[in-house]
Amino acid sequence: MDVRETIGWNLRRLRVAKGLSQERLALESEIDRSYVGRVERGKENVTVSTLAAFARVLEVDVSALFSPIDPNAQKPNALQSGRKRKRS
Repeated sequence: MDVRETIGWNLRRLRVAKGLSQERLALESEIDRSYVGRVERGKENVTVSTLAAFARVLEVDVSALFSPIDPNAQKPNALQSGRKRKRS
């Protein structure tokens, strides 16, 4: 796994653990939502400033985005998509 994939994996893992959607993470870190998706897929070379913005919103140290990935670990689950249902 290369460093971009490692950052993407950790970003998704930490985001889902906090219960944040990509859209909410993007809004709070002042970054485009589609860019967040590309980072999570390991398709972007992320700047230090962007990593710092993600870490601030996720309330972790930047180093958490570089944590080694267990080769046997399952991909982090996605949050349930769509709006919450209204109660009748």
